[in-house]
Amino acid sequence: MTDTAGPAADTSEADTSDTAAEADAAVVGTDADGPPPIAPTTRVLLHDLAVRRDRDEWIVGRMATRTFVALPAAGARAVELLGAGLSVRRTEESLRAETGEEFDIADFVGDLAALGFVARIGDHPVPDAEPPRASLPWLRPRHVRLALHPVLPLLVGALLVAAVVVLVRRPDLLPGYRDLLWSRHGSVVLLSGAAAGWTLLLAHELAHLVTARAAGVPGKMRLGTRLQFLVMQTDISGIELAPRRHRLTAYLAGIALNLSVASSLVLALVLTETGTTAHRLLAAALLLALLPLPFQCMVFTRTDLYFVLQDLTGCRDLYGDGLAYARYRARRSVRAVRSVRRGVRAGGRDDDPSARLPAHERRAVRVYSVVLVVGTAACLAFMAAVTLPVDLALLVRAVRGLGPGHGLAGNADAVTVLVVLGGVNVLWLVTWWRNRRSRRSAGAT
Repeated sequence: MTDTAGPAADTSEADTSDTAAEADAAVVGTDADGPPPIAPTTRVLLHDLAVRRDRDEWIVGRMATRTFVALPAAGARAVELLGAGLSVRRTEESLRAETGEEFDIADFVGDLAALGFVARIGDHPVPDAEPPRASLPWLRPRHVRLALHPVLPLLVGALLVAAVVVLVRRPDLLPGYRDLLWSRHGSVVLLSGAAAGWTLLLAHELAHLVTARAAGVPGKMRLGTRLQFLVMQTDISGIELAPRRHRLTAYLAGIALNLSVASSLVLALVLTETGTTAHRLLAAALLLALLPLPFQCMVFTRTDLYFVLQDLTGCRDLYGDGLAYARYRARRSVRAVRSVRRGVRAGGRDDDPSARLPAHERRAVRVYSVVLVVGTAACLAFMAAVTLPVDLALLVRAVRGLGPGHGLAGNADAVTVLVVLGGVNVLWLVTWWRNRRSRRSAGAT
């Protein structure tokens, strides 16, 4: 952590005349309603910031607000000097002596203030936005520090190996889709499956939250959408400032929990007799624990494995940059087709957005853009060809199953389908609209 409240490093500037300081402020300052004036003699007080080196850049951020930025070495050094108490002028002089280049530190301080990194400019406090609300704020890092213990992954691995050995010796324990139909009553299957599925989903996200909290990241759980999927997601922005082992542990914590639950259920299945209700329930729970794992491989929807991939490739925004590059290629292709049809040479300029990226990011982004386009197209095609028709058929059948002529059991099944299936689709629409409106508001701001 950077000590941002230390004493001034250059006390000779304490003798600078007030007249000179006021003259400087008149040049770079603003009116009373604007930001505090930034003069060459101005010192700033930074909030508690975390700094981590990442290849040729430095990640600087504030955990409390989950705000971080990638800076070159000179920018990180400027943050260090300002945090040590040097004035704007002395910071510029120090950087000039170290690098031989000129830097506008007054503008740099303004940028840091806009990010919420500055607590005070001179004698003027900088208004601070209220930090984002965290889920389970009473949970402190000291409460869950064992979540980052290096022995924990070994225990998960041992449990998984034990389950694999059991399945190799007892392949009859492998679950199939029929295991989900453990009851003759469809309503019971749907309700129990929904309850177990949402419980596992909550536990999955809690694993992310707990692991991130152990690393000092607040984290917040909320509903979200990924294409046609309704998901629960945990915002652990700020984990980028943690060491790589902690970052990867936080990203993979949910998958590790699912695998641990599934492995435990496999071991429990050995202790139950085949065909009993207990055995059928355990087999259904095992399948529900395993079902989310293939979804995690859909990295084009920013799943847990997407963040692992982004971290390992060293990309800042693999999805955003990949989407921008895919759109760029699509525009070029459309222009080329139009030009061929018209018999003229393609005109207009459209700069490649990946060209500004470092070489290692540029290669990863261009490959990922192909995965993004192909995966998204396949996923939406499956929704149009399978998911929507099945959902509509089930909903129509449920509506037709209502009425006095269908008996109590028939009406109960129909109502259950309408509530569970219809509720999920309504919740998806509400969540999608709410998040879309939030993004628009943030963009307007």
